[in-house]
Amino acid sequence: MNLKLSAEGIRYIALFESLTGATVRDCVVDDENDRVILVVKKGDMGIAIGKRGSNINRVKKAIGKHIEIVEHSDDVYEFIENTFQPAMIKKVNIVDKEDKRLAYVSVVSKDKGLAIGRNGRNIQKAKMLVQRHHGLDDVIID
Repeated sequence: MNLKLSAEGIRYIALFESLTGATVRDCVVDDENDRVILVVKKGDMGIAIGKRGSNINRVKKAIGKHIEIVEHSDDVYEFIENTFQPAMIKKVNIVDKEDKRLAYVSVVSKDKGLAIGRNGRNIQKAKMLVQRHHGLDDVIID
């Protein structure tokens, strides 16, 4: 899979990896929401965050933007769950409908707002990452 990274994204990856020791698989610079979304190698979430958030906070200071981290997975179901962390996912259904691959995500009712995020930021992040990494056309919370 070939992901297109911006020059800015490549700089953020280099900075993040040097400050945390975690391996980054993807970086999306979301200027609209003033955030940088990083996809780290499976198993690297702990070092990416660091003790009591020390690593991620160091990166936030260096970049001056909000940082969001998602753990990568080759398993599309697990990856979708990871994009919605910390919201609790009940189940994920992937459906082929009219030449599109759609993921229907059932969220524990108390976490629906968390899964969607303020102004839809979290669902937007999930759609973008699932498209980039697993080629799904849409993610729908049901």
